[in-house]
Amino acid sequence: MYWTLELASKLEDAPWPATKEELLEWAVRTGTPQEVIENLQEMEDEGELYERIEDIWPDYPTKEDFFFHEDEY
Repeated sequence: MYWTLELASKLEDAPWPATKEELLEWAVRTGTPQEVIENLQEMEDEGELYERIEDIWPDYPTKEDFFFHEDEY
C-alpha cells in the first residue's frame, strides 16, 4: 500500500466520517482510480471510524502547510 498526494486527494470528497467499507463503496461508486481502491482494501480493518483523510494517511498536507504568514502580504 502506498499513498501519493494525487491518490489521497481523490478521497477529499469522501463522506467523512466513514468506515473502511463505506469508503470502499464510495470509491467504487464514484469511479476513483484502481490504486485508491487497492489501498483501501489493504488497510487493516478493525471496524474503526475514520474522521478524515489524515486518519488514513497522516502525511496528507493540510491548508496550513501551504499558507505561510498570509497576514504579512
